[in-house]
Amino acid sequence: WSQSPPASQFPVPFSHYQSDVLHILSHFLQLKSRRKNYCFYAVVFGCIMAVGLPLNAVSLWILLRHHSLQSPSAVFMVNLAISDLLLVISLPMRVYFYATGTWPLSAMACLLISMSFRNNIRCSSIFITFICMDRLLAVVFPLRSRHLRTSSNTWKAAALVWLCVVVVNIPESINFSECLQNLTESGRNATCFEFPRNPSPNRSPIQYFQPVLVFTMLTINVVCTALVSWTLSKRLSDSAKVNNKVNVMLIFVMNLVMFTVCFLPVSVGLLTADKTVLTPLVCLAAVNCCLDPLLYYFSLDAFWKKKEDVELAREQ
Repeated sequence: WSQSPPASQFPVPFSHYQSDVLHILSHFLQLKSRRKNYCFYAVVFGCIMAVGLPLNAVSLWILLRHHSLQSPSAVFMVNLAISDLLLVISLPMRVYFYATGTWPLSAMACLLISMSFRNNIRCSSIFITFICMDRLLAVVFPLRSRHLRTSSNTWKAAALVWLCVVVVNIPESINFSECLQNLTESGRNATCFEFPRNPSPNRSPIQYFQPVLVFTMLTINVVCTALVSWTLSKRLSDSAKVNNKVNVMLIFVMNLVMFTVCFLPVSVGLLTADKTVLTPLVCLAAVNCCLDPLLYYFSLDAFWKKKEDVELAREQ
């Protein structure tokens, strides 16, 4: 009889191989699912870019050429269209990233594109709220608000918005760069638009700026909608002077939908830093640049008419 081989020479148990196979299979399925999601994101951002670029470019051209920038709403819409265009022109790099899975540019380019998205959400929420407040003043307080609804005040408010947004970008950019550097030094896989969950439990106060801002703007929109609705339904003698009452209420409803569907979810999602949750919310939020032209159409009477025709119709 031959001697039995040492215990170390026995074949590896089948359960060990089974565990390795399951691990490899799970990793393969995750990569396949990730690739499928990436293709979906590339298609979504590509469609948003294809629709949003011509819509906002044409809207901006019409606002500048056919409408006087003396109207508060027109001024805010011009700034809103510019904000949307800045977002749209940054989408090609998102499409490239999700189509190829690689980021060919520098970390600074990633920073600029990421900030352009956040700036769009903030500028859009503020300018839409300003448009909502302008409609409120025009409908509820038409006479007492004339000294407020001037071209000078409107341009000052728009300039202040852009200044505040840029100032907020400074500490955000510093935090963003530090996070990217820490992930790179620790050897963790991090590319543009796809970051692991934030490893630091301590959050900077600036990270709560956007959720607080969006929630505040949403609250103002809800109050404005309630006041205008009450005015149009109860004070019939005053509301009789308001043209296109259905359009007025439709504007407020569209604003609330954009806040609750596009702005608020992604603003809260930014606090999680979880790419599985955040990326779909970013896709949903980017749709707002395709919806804003509808706001211009319903907000301005005779949107497609020339400026001279609009002024003549008002005089008559």
